[in-house]
Amino acid sequence: MEKSNSHIFYVLECADQSLYAGYTNNLEKRVATHNAGKGAKYTKSHRPVKCIYYETYATKQEAMRAEYAFKQLKRSEKLKYIGGHQ
Repeated sequence: MEKSNSHIFYVLECADQSLYAGYTNNLEKRVATHNAGKGAKYTKSHRPVKCIYYETYATKQEAMRAEYAFKQLKRSEKLKYIGGHQ
């Protein structure tokens, strides 16, 4: 897992197998924050979460663009995207 000082688009799998996508510059810390119930309103009630995918980018704008594009996909497309990039 990429630690820090990067621009990261990430995907979490929640306890109910739902997917959550986000942006961070410190992945380990962000996943720990989610699991502590402080990361986001959605993940707070869907813990525990685990990081199943991430991509690093040179800029925050690029990472957030990737996050937005991912969020526009249907669940089946998201799973195909993740599977095709691992």
